[in-house]
Amino acid sequence: MLRKRYRRIVFFFIRVITRLLWWDLFMARVGFRRWAKRTREERLHDIAQNYRTLAVEMGGVLIKVGQFLSARIDVLPQIVTDELSGLQDKVPPEKFEPIRRLAERELGMSLAEEFVKFEEEPLAAASLGQVHRAKLRDTPPREQGLEHTGEAANSSRWVVVKVQRPNLEALINTDLAALRTVGNWLKRYKPIRKRADIPALLDELTRILYEEIDYLAEGRNAEAFRANFAGRDDVRVPRVIWSHTTRRVLTLEDVYAIKITDYEAITEAGVDRTEVAKRLFDVYLEQIFHHEFFHADPHPGNLFVETILGEDENGRGESGIGWRLTFVDFGMMGQIPPNTRAGLRELAIAVATQDAKRLVKSYQILGFLLPGADLSLVEEAEAAAFERFWGKSMAELQEIGFEEMHEFAKEFRGLLYDMPFQVPQDLILLGRCVTILSGMCAGLDPNFNLWESISPFAQELMAEEVVGGWEFWRDEVAEWVRAAVAMPKRLDRTLALMEGGKLEVQTPGLARNLARLESSLRRLVGVLLFAALLLGGVQLYASGNLVLGGILLGGAFFSLAWSFLVKPRRR
Repeated sequence: MLRKRYRRIVFFFIRVITRLLWWDLFMARVGFRRWAKRTREERLHDIAQNYRTLAVEMGGVLIKVGQFLSARIDVLPQIVTDELSGLQDKVPPEKFEPIRRLAERELGMSLAEEFVKFEEEPLAAASLGQVHRAKLRDTPPREQGLEHTGEAANSSRWVVVKVQRPNLEALINTDLAALRTVGNWLKRYKPIRKRADIPALLDELTRILYEEIDYLAEGRNAEAFRANFAGRDDVRVPRVIWSHTTRRVLTLEDVYAIKITDYEAITEAGVDRTEVAKRLFDVYLEQIFHHEFFHADPHPGNLFVETILGEDENGRGESGIGWRLTFVDFGMMGQIPPNTRAGLRELAIAVATQDAKRLVKSYQILGFLLPGADLSLVEEAEAAAFERFWGKSMAELQEIGFEEMHEFAKEFRGLLYDMPFQVPQDLILLGRCVTILSGMCAGLDPNFNLWESISPFAQELMAEEVVGGWEFWRDEVAEWVRAAVAMPKRLDRTLALMEGGKLEVQTPGLARNLARLESSLRRLVGVLLFAALLLGGVQLYASGNLVLGGILLGGAFFSLAWSFLVKPRRR
């Protein structure tokens, strides 16, 4: 373990935790709640910014942790996830000599023997590895590993070689050890334990990291992804050169083109950015719902727009310029389990049809709701959200005024206070992917309309239900019958309660507010009592009455402790 690195990470989190405890627990409970609340966003932004600086400087796992946490909008405040979402693998490249030694050790011979040319300056440098462009020697297709694709090889082809950073496993082990130490502290705090399963999050992060540094697994992912899109000419996936691939070195054909966020270059190439956004979204819907295997790291460095020369129907001459979407980097891939696919299917149909009840049902299937969530309130909030925001483009959503959002938040403040949502472990990658994807589509086309884009796909899903889903209709009819049978009994029971004067109307929001008010009053009494006893005790102690002064001082600190430990009563 790298002790100095371990201590630096742990001490960073000690400072963060101490700062949060001071402001959100101590200052908020001794009469400075408003001040603490007013400055909270600034403090959280400062913490996220400091973490981002540390991650870029140290690299390793910390960048991946930041990217991982940027998807946890159910656990972290938006101001933190927004800051972390911009955290890319912006780390200085490794010096070429250690990279060369590792690559030659893995391949079993010198780079000069393997390649006609190997560029020392990397194309891209990330926290776990870096990519170099190279030119293969003229070797038979079988030696180049092209028997996997059945395609003819071109002599001396350009490829990209991804080489793992030296000493990477020691860095990963150190960073994970530090994070587990911090995680053991955090899981003892009930509000955090309620919102997030810290050990499970660390287990998931560990699994993802060790999958990413196994380049043989990444090669297999690339081949599976390529096979899924074999019938589409508008999507390109690089071939794997297996003869030049090991666990720490991965060689792929060079498919680098226009970066998907280079909007000016895309326009100059004659490609419609609106079409790029639409195709990108459609390709991801196909991955998620049809292939159930998706590229989980769609950041700008992994997606390109490649222009291609077209031909007329007789194959003669140039008929114009076309383009295709190109994917690289298959270390982080996601799988969609069958039960998750059913929930996502419900979600897509619910969004397209503005069905709030079906949307809540999809949340339940996917495990998005915490136990005890107020389903009727969630459904009411979703219905209101559909009414206010459905059909708006990304540009229109961004122009929604503060007053409108404040009014919406005020209307459902009880729901926002409870935050009964969570992202299950098997959907963390998908959540992160969708967050990045929506931002990318909005960048390509500010008028990109999510609702219009998802509607045709949802119609296909509904058509599948109608044609082959007799189980669906059986379940729907059974639900209608159960509701119809239960209605007279429920009505009779309600009328009986009304006649007996025993009908109660539950108002969870009012009960919570009363409980918080009661708790605040108790704390105020405790703080006032503390001040009075403290002053009296100090005066008596100073005048020589040590016994009575000591009793009052002891009572002062007891009252302060009571004001901190008091909790609102559950109603």
